[in-house]
Amino acid sequence: MCAMTHITKGANTPVPAVPLRVAVGRRDIPGAPVVDASALLLDAAGKVRGDADLVFYNQPAHPSGAVRHTGAAQGDGQLVEWLDVDLPRVEPAVQRVLVAGSCDGGVFGQVPGLYVQALTADGAVVAHYAVTDASSETAFVLGEFYRRNGMWKFRAVGQGYASGLAGLATDFGIAVDEPAPAPAPAPMAPAPVAPAPAPPVSPTAAPRDAVPMQDAVPHSFGPEFHPSTQRGRGNGIVSVDAPLPPGPVIVEAWHEGDGYFGMHTLTRRNKDDDLLYNSTLRDFRGRALVLPPEDRPLRMRVEADHDWTVIVQPLSVARRVGTAPLQGYGPEVLAWLGTAADLDVDFAGDEDGGGYFGLKSLEARYVTSPDEYDLLINDTDPLRQTVPLTDGPLVLLLEADGHWQLTARPLPVLDGPAAQAAGAWTGRGDKTITLANPAPGRPALLEYSFTDSDSFGSYRVQALDEYDDEEEFLNGRRHGSRGRTVLFRKGEPEVRLRLEDPGDWSLRLLPIEQVPPLTGAAEGRGSTVFRYDGPPALLGLSRTTSDSESLETRSLQADGEMRISADSVGRRRPTVGPLWVARPGYCYVHVFAASEETGWRIETADLASVPVLDRRVEGQGYGVVRHTGPEAEVMIKHEPRGMLDLVVLWELDERLEPVRRISTASGLQRVPSGYLQIRTSGKWSIALHDRA
Repeated sequence: MCAMTHITKGANTPVPAVPLRVAVGRRDIPGAPVVDASALLLDAAGKVRGDADLVFYNQPAHPSGAVRHTGAAQGDGQLVEWLDVDLPRVEPAVQRVLVAGSCDGGVFGQVPGLYVQALTADGAVVAHYAVTDASSETAFVLGEFYRRNGMWKFRAVGQGYASGLAGLATDFGIAVDEPAPAPAPAPMAPAPVAPAPAPPVSPTAAPRDAVPMQDAVPHSFGPEFHPSTQRGRGNGIVSVDAPLPPGPVIVEAWHEGDGYFGMHTLTRRNKDDDLLYNSTLRDFRGRALVLPPEDRPLRMRVEADHDWTVIVQPLSVARRVGTAPLQGYGPEVLAWLGTAADLDVDFAGDEDGGGYFGLKSLEARYVTSPDEYDLLINDTDPLRQTVPLTDGPLVLLLEADGHWQLTARPLPVLDGPAAQAAGAWTGRGDKTITLANPAPGRPALLEYSFTDSDSFGSYRVQALDEYDDEEEFLNGRRHGSRGRTVLFRKGEPEVRLRLEDPGDWSLRLLPIEQVPPLTGAAEGRGSTVFRYDGPPALLGLSRTTSDSESLETRSLQADGEMRISADSVGRRRPTVGPLWVARPGYCYVHVFAASEETGWRIETADLASVPVLDRRVEGQGYGVVRHTGPEAEVMIKHEPRGMLDLVVLWELDERLEPVRRISTASGLQRVPSGYLQIRTSGKWSIALHDRA
């Protein structure tokens, strides 16, 4: 049977092929929105085979008997809706069973402690996923059971929908009474293959009278100038001989009919430089961002099978992305002028059901350095995704082999006092701030994000006492640019933090109840925190990615004391450390990763698995051993990994608290009876010393 496992968004874990009970739950808080659980049975194409493949409260059983909605339960401060998923009875044609939820009377960002959990008949938890990033969604795909190599696995999906259960169901092939958004947006210019919103001029209807698109948004991205238009047929050269003002321009191109259309900028030596277009789309129309040379005319080479038009225009003509759906066909240059938002992206694919879609975000201040972009999407085949946009103005560079649609959903913007009252602080540059504890006497969960730090040594956050003495709280080299940690670790009513070289930063306080439980094993990326309730144990740490960034685990006790458990010291070798649990019976387990892309797995193990020092024990990296005899003399040997690598030996008490540092060197040492921790990155051995 699979060990009970806590996983984070995007992770997966094997589950046994047995009947399972699935709980969709939340904390029982008066006034919170109601969550209704549902399940969808999908075939190999990712669609339902009919309406019967949706199981919910109004259709509580699947015809096969494999999935049933068994009602709701209340107790222990929780509200739970239950689904029974009998994996052995799932029909062979069904490849995935989605577990979803819909929200009645609010949005999922208002649902406290949302989670999905799968259990066996005897109550063993085989998968647990806590949702921590919900916002304005009214429906959610929480997770999915799926077949892989003859086995069943469970994946934490965490995909939200603002269109409710109807929109979610439509996405997977169920016809509902309410119309759903069309998955294939119309093109922005007329074409024989599909209708489109009528622009001021049609390239296919009147290519010789072409003028730039008129739905542009005026914005001071750069100087204005009169557009330059050139036309031709077949291969040709476009040369803009009139002087262009400094800064990037938009090069718009139209090509009539079928066939190939390609375009490069040319170097001073008249050789191909940057590829602008490479398309076989029918009646192609696209836009690209180009930085003209400062000391010579902008020249471009065209490869075409039919008539073409090229228009060089100011960047101010970029179409604006807004809250209304913006549709297009092919590559485009767009502008985002709003505040931070989530961008819903729909790409219908090319005529063969495949095709490429890419989306880059470029801050307006970097328009003269086009390589300073953030890559938001780089994918093939039809897709529906949501990506984050930072505060504008931004230039969005879109590449697409077919129809697309973009819709922005701005995040709520509060003024300074209101934002801080809601537990959110944002800013740029060095600052000292005071954070008030929303629940004095208790800790809180802190989400942090630091971007665009100008410091080579990365950002630093210092906690200040009443005398302005500093204690390091966060450091980009150890804690990464974004993550989660515990603040008010001793229940302080307020904490002062000094932010140094942070770039753009944001801090957000969340209830400590949103810390997910560590119930056995957990996987994830970057820095985060779990709550562990249980006896002292071992805590294993291993990487799931090939990087060598800093990665460590630490335990935080109820009284605010934090101690290191294990450190991978830049290696992929698994390591293990003590999970110290003080008298209250719980602690917070921190995973600190220097990169948000560093993948990891942690897992608790019983103390019975600790190696016993009988005659000799050896290992590499952090480890724990147990000496069952009386105080004795031991020989410690160590092969350092680098000049600064020491072997540090600690005495642990019965609750695995480090209570005494025994030594920092190899050689003969006296050790007490009990647990010992070894801290090093090199190879080590401990052997009982016999003077006879």
